[in-house]
Amino acid sequence: MPSPLSELPLRRLTLEDLTACADLSEDRGWPREEHKWGLLLTAGTGYGIDAPDGKGLLTACAVTSYGPGLAAIGMVLVAERFARQGVGRRLMKEVLRELAGTPLTLHATVQGRPLYEALGFKATGRAEMVRGNFQPSGPAPTVATRPANADDLPAILRLDAEVFGEDRTHMIARLPAFSDQLRVAEDASGLRGFAAAWPNMHTHVVGPLIARDTETAKALVASLAAGTDRPLRTDVDVRHEELLSWLKASGLETVGFNAVMTYGVPELPGDWTRRFAPLTVAAG
Repeated sequence: MPSPLSELPLRRLTLEDLTACADLSEDRGWPREEHKWGLLLTAGTGYGIDAPDGKGLLTACAVTSYGPGLAAIGMVLVAERFARQGVGRRLMKEVLRELAGTPLTLHATVQGRPLYEALGFKATGRAEMVRGNFQPSGPAPTVATRPANADDLPAILRLDAEVFGEDRTHMIARLPAFSDQLRVAEDASGLRGFAAAWPNMHTHVVGPLIARDTETAKALVASLAAGTDRPLRTDVDVRHEELLSWLKASGLETVGFNAVMTYGVPELPGDWTRRFAPLTVAAG
């Protein structure tokens, strides 16, 4: 006999499910992250199954599509009282069917990685989460930055598409409203990079962080840090060793690591050398 849980229907989530999504996060010991959930449910698509006891969601995740070339899966959660009953596997299998033919990416925790590997995802990279109160270390970055304005958006979108490898206008165009700070670095040749800091619980998350080089990335982070009294948090591609060393020397500490995984594509598109940190690991 199949479990009753296997017969519950999958549905698309809307902003009306925001509180239920935040409750599910809290149920699993994650921060509630309503602000991030709001972005994911408006710029992306939420999938969920209602709990059979009528108390919120049994399971949920968010998918951010970048057209036929890539989609990112994030916030995969199962209510604690229904854990270890195959619910997460069922959710992922149904989402994979919904996205059939589309290359996929996700950031996996140590706990989640075995499931994703069993479903065919391959680890292609690693991200290190660092957090702390930023205190400038060493010589000040020499690259000038300034707040972004509306006239910068076309150049930001062009640079982002070039570096990310897919068009994510529907995400980046939301940054002015979603973030508390959005800054750019430029020189005579044009835009060198841009970065945002957005509120998440008691921290400001730095992301996306797109920069021509490490010195530009440092300048953007330092300028964002100067505009907040909250701790900073960011997820940096571990190949950017110089930036990570500088962040740690400036007061941030390692919180954990996530495996960057792909499905249906051998590696992420774009230019990792200029992609220092994602907008959020939940959206690639």
